[in-house]
Amino acid sequence: MIQKLNHSNRTIAQKIRDVWQVSYPVEAKMLGAKVFPPLERTLEEFTSSENTFWGYIKGEELAGIVEIIYNSEYIHIRSLVVDPKYFRQGIASRIMEFVLEQYNSDLFIVETGAANDPASQLYLKFGFDLIEEFDTSIGIRKVKFEKRMT
Repeated sequence: MIQKLNHSNRTIAQKIRDVWQVSYPVEAKMLGAKVFPPLERTLEEFTSSENTFWGYIKGEELAGIVEIIYNSEYIHIRSLVVDPKYFRQGIASRIMEFVLEQYNSDLFIVETGAANDPASQLYLKFGFDLIEEFDTSIGIRKVKFEKRMT
């Protein structure tokens, strides 16, 4: 089940951060990153965020999360994480289906690390096109994908 998360609630924000702290080290290792900004987000950054968070609940646990930035021009999938103990169960695909159905937009945007092949394959599977590759100021190579609905 996917439900909107009230991330301004500190208890919920801590659960979100807990999933970040177990899932993003997997990506950081894939990318060979020594510094990885998603792991540095504080609880306060979650509680004060203006973004929207949706959670995939499996049993009683928060198994996956998507963070959305939306405006009249596009939907930006800022983060999509799955707790590693739930890898390979189709949760990321269900979250992507949900986002594409939930939001009415002509353009969806997402970025990930260039070496994060599972994420890239997910976005390609859902019809996203690779738009650009670029290097960040902290030495991480990233890729940007877009999906146009028109």
